[in-house]
Amino acid sequence: MKFIQKIYLLCLVQLVAFAPGSFAQSGLQRLDDRIMIDLQDHRTPEQTGVFLFLSRTNLYGDIGIPAGLLAGGIISNNKEMRQNSLYIASSTALSFGLTFLIKHIVKRPRPFVQNINIVPVYRAGSTSFPSGHTSSSFATATALSRAYPKWYVIAPAYLWAGSVSYSRMYLGVHYPTDVAAGAALGVGSAFILQSLKK
Repeated sequence: MKFIQKIYLLCLVQLVAFAPGSFAQSGLQRLDDRIMIDLQDHRTPEQTGVFLFLSRTNLYGDIGIPAGLLAGGIISNNKEMRQNSLYIASSTALSFGLTFLIKHIVKRPRPFVQNINIVPVYRAGSTSFPSGHTSSSFATATALSRAYPKWYVIAPAYLWAGSVSYSRMYLGVHYPTDVAAGAALGVGSAFILQSLKK
């Protein structure tokens, strides 16, 4: 429980640090900008294609993993698998809802809106903080890893979530701090709902 509290405390600190109007002059903002410009300066067409693909896998993983478990649980009449499906879907849904709420409170502009020197691969809508792709992928990966705590589940789950998260920075649509907060939010959502895990 203390771990969960620390994660949500981190999110609260991030919210206060990134309250509207406080981004522009902070040292953290300058670091965010430098990282984003460095990433864009090292893009290649091949890497860009890979990271666009990875970014698009987010929705398929977030929906496909619990749906697959639910289908498997129904077909095999496996109650544990069905409950794990509910746990993973609920964790992802909670992270999505919290992300939506925080985005509307903080209203941090996207990197390419905040700094004209940052050129995105494509122009995403909405606001930047926290990263929704990151929060939902980490919620899915964490819940899946807690439901099936085997290395061959945990390693690919977090490799996928980490790749999706990195892709958001590489593509120029999220700052590193957006991604860090999204990861913390996703992990925390899965831990909060762990009572749903069989």
